Amino acid sequence: MDLLDAHLIPAVDGVAFGLLLFVVAAGLSLAFGTAGVLNLSHGTLYAIGAYTGAELSDGTWGGLALGLAVGTAAACVAGAGLSAATAPLARRGHLAQALLTFGLALIGGDLLIQLFGADELPVRVPEALDSSVMLLGHRYPAYRLCFIVMAVLLAAFGTWALTRTRMGAAVRAAADDPQMLAATGHSPRAVHTGVLAAAGALAGAAGVLGAPILGPGPGTSENVLMLSLVVVVLGGLRSLWATFFAAVAVGEVQTLGVSLVPDLAPYLLFAAMAAVLVLRSRFAEPATAHGPEGPAPDPVARLRGHLAGRLRRRPRGTPGTAEEAAEASGTAEAPGTAGAPGAERAAGAAGADRAVAAPRGYGGYGNRVPKWIGRLPGGTAWRQAAPLLVLLVVLISLPALLDAYSISLAGSALALGLLAVSVTILTGYAGLPTLGQTAPFAVGAYATANLAEAGWTVGPVQIVLSALAAAVFSAVVGPAVIRARGTTVLMITLAIGELTGAVVNQLKSVTGGADGLVGFPATRALWGGEGMLEESELYNYALVVAVVAVSVTLLVLRSPAGKLLTGTRGAEARMRASGHPVGRYLLVAHICAGALAGVGGSLMVTVQQYLSPADVGFEIAAFALLAVVIGGTTSVIGALLGAGLIVATRDWVAGSWPGHGPLLLGVLFVATVYVLPRGLAGLRGGSGGGSGRSSEVPVPGDRPPSAPAPNPAGKVSP
Repeated sequence: MDLLDAHLIPAVDGVAFGLLLFVVAAGLSLAFGTAGVLNLSHGTLYAIGAYTGAELSDGTWGGLALGLAVGTAAACVAGAGLSAATAPLARRGHLAQALLTFGLALIGGDLLIQLFGADELPVRVPEALDSSVMLLGHRYPAYRLCFIVMAVLLAAFGTWALTRTRMGAAVRAAADDPQMLAATGHSPRAVHTGVLAAAGALAGAAGVLGAPILGPGPGTSENVLMLSLVVVVLGGLRSLWATFFAAVAVGEVQTLGVSLVPDLAPYLLFAAMAAVLVLRSRFAEPATAHGPEGPAPDPVARLRGHLAGRLRRRPRGTPGTAEEAAEASGTAEAPGTAGAPGAERAAGAAGADRAVAAPRGYGGYGNRVPKWIGRLPGGTAWRQAAPLLVLLVVLISLPALLDAYSISLAGSALALGLLAVSVTILTGYAGLPTLGQTAPFAVGAYATANLAEAGWTVGPVQIVLSALAAAVFSAVVGPAVIRARGTTVLMITLAIGELTGAVVNQLKSVTGGADGLVGFPATRALWGGEGMLEESELYNYALVVAVVAVSVTLLVLRSPAGKLLTGTRGAEARMRASGHPVGRYLLVAHICAGALAGVGGSLMVTVQQYLSPADVGFEIAAFALLAVVIGGTTSVIGALLGAGLIVATRDWVAGSWPGHGPLLLGVLFVATVYVLPRGLAGLRGGSGGGSGRSSEVPVPGDRPPSAPAPNPAGKVSP
């Protein structure tokens, strides 16, 4: 009884907080499960209601009613506007929706601060509710008890409306079979708009009613969004009551868990989220082991066959066979897989794609010419290498053109660029869209900072050890990621990133906690040298490391291993049928991408000479994904350019308009999604280098059913 008595108030607080999350998560679940919109601006809709309710509250029942009406209406209108904003992205998958809504969240957050100020607003409730009542011998705020009753009634009403009314039937039909709904005379588009407007209204109402519990202020919208995502994942998308109980559980962990197990509470929520997603993907996705058709192909034998096909001479003008073309592309059948179902089709498709990618004007495989012609000025190889050379010349000349601050920003852009390239490997080539690549980035960054504090200040040593630590981390979490596809990957990697952020804040002896790390010795470029302190020295060091890392990445992506990875993304079923160990390919790609992100984290610490949790948080993960979309998801150089554009917008352009950095970045997010659907690489046009591929192709599972599957082998865009 003493234990129950001591924790009674936190337990009831957990119920109240959980029910607040339920009202918000119900709208998020409605938007995602019914309208199919992954809305990362849902926390901003809550903030609209919270700020409006706080502004109109005057301690009277009329003020509470007015705030509830206006706040709900404003969020409802914003939800309807969100429906119009996401309509052009209906066939582009959830990745575009996530980036667009995150950009809208940045814009909305900046506008709310301009309207209501950056300080947390006080909220006044009616005098009758601004009091305490006796609850099992304890005094408890009357308003929170009233909110608990209202949330339970809302859950009951929502369940009744969805299951017992014609409107609810139309909503469920819009999610399950929109064609049948249209045949009955209802407009799926109108239902879609109504659902998002209702979701916004729920978030706005939760903001008004929840403002006395979780008041409006900096960081409120992001906190509410993250917790709501956890609730939706735990509760699923099919039952409001499941969402209800998941929300109560999350609320209890956030309040009662802190008092019972304070050391574990920060990890429980996102660990549970990741575990649920992984378990669901285990049942929903195919097994990673190769099928019974035969053993996995020997990589050495495959490489030997590839080299033999390249050295084999054929009379000029004689068309090559599909088998030879497939062998040349590195996807020919390996010993032990002959006769496997689908193997011949996969090899033929790979060979056909290889033939299409031959230089124009040279006659493809039917008009073979010496390779050195393609390397002459104006040849295909020259055209592909030209952007690399131009970018390298520009980067080398920057120290002579920019001031010290701008040079420092350029070094930071190179570090973020390596993170973006690692996202390109996973999103563009492996088909695993990620929001958690900042986790290995953080591992590499904190490894370098701690190595420097321990006296290990030689740059190459820091780079190698940081990359190794990030690779080990990626190997540990990789099996939880590679089984999932599409939006589930986004959620799992988001959970991994948030768990890593919790560790960063809790493990103060290693990370410095919220204060970060600063004051460690400067990095030395080589053994025997002095520590680098000048911005130009740090930039040149970062440039050399970035050039080496990007060169190695391009060589791997252009190798047979890169072709196999592309085939895994584009035709996974055929690759499995051919006997390829798809899971092994994806795990290796995940580890290599993690190592590259670790190198980027190491560079960031070296250039900045300090490290804080904000440098490895969710916002940086979103920036890296945006950089990939800006450049084109299969373009390594495009990812670097995208990272440079983001850093310039965030730190350089925003410097001339202080306080509006989030607004500028939000506009960049929105403009990128609408104006550059295929990224900067798509502006090159044609098929040269594969740069014309859409930025949305690498999200398996999100591709519309009518869209054709991409070719299993494709050219690598520099």
